[in-house]
Formats: sequence, structure tokens, C-alpha cells
Amino acid sequence: MNKTAVHTKIIARLAAELELLTQTALATHAEATDEENKAEDKYDTRGLEASYLALGQSKQDEETALALQQFQSLALRDFARGEPISLGALVALEAGPARNYYFVGPRAGGTEVRDDGREVMVITPQSPLGRQLVGKKQGDPVQLELGGKRSEFRVAQVS
Repeated sequence: MNKTAVHTKIIARLAAELELLTQTALATHAEATDEENKAEDKYDTRGLEASYLALGQSKQDEETALALQQFQSLALRDFARGEPISLGALVALEAGPARNYYFVGPRAGGTEVRDDGREVMVITPQSPLGRQLVGKKQGDPVQLELGGKRSEFRVAQVS
């Protein structure tokens, strides 16, 4: 799996998401300030509800813009064998024959991209999984609680 390609795909996904969020936020703002949404009586809250929605969307827009900026400025490097997992690592966890891939990023946890036909999920060092992985090395065991059940994984690769 190519870490540079994964990084590029994450940036492209965030850029597309930002574009969509910006368009949606602008449309919602226009609706919130539209003359037709002016309250007709004290129980009419259409304009107020639209303004709350516009505010929430603009905050999500700002968060995505910040994530995009941080991913664009993230300097990728190769991790030497035995080097601990940290920001910018592409990690493969193995449980039996199955492998799961994670990119440790500064933001945008939960974002998923595909590379070489495999899913890669962005995790942050602050997430529960990120906290467990940061500092681990290739070959180390990792215990995760999934669906109320503890499962054992092994760090198969750090690049």
C-alpha cells in the first residue's frame, strides 16, 4: 500500500467534502436570511431554525477546512522498522488472516479512502484506537474492545 497515495486521497476527499459543505452552508445561510422566513407570529420559528442550521454547517465547514489545511501541511516520512507509531503513520493491524489499515492523522478521524482495493480509515492520536496505537511498534500486540468483546490484534506494519 502506498502511503503517499493514501495521503493524496485523504486530501482529495477532504477538499470535495469542503466544497460540498461550503455550498450547503451558503444555501442554508441564504434561506435563513430570506424574506419568506421572517416570523409571521411569535410561534413561527422557521427563520431561527434555519439560522441554527446555517451556524452548525458553517462550523462543520471551518472544521473541514482546518483538517484539509493540516493534512496538506503534514510532512510524510517513512517509519523505520522498530520505530514507534506517531502522526503520519500508515498502520496495518492483523487478526488472523484479516488486516485493517489506519492512517494516523491530525484531524478528520473516521474519514475513509480506498487504496489498492483496501479501506484505510483516518484515526487521530486522541481517539481511543489512536491512544492505544501511538507508541506501539511493528509486532506489538494490541487489545481492542469491539462490540463489548475484547479482541487481540498485532501491529503487522508501520510505514
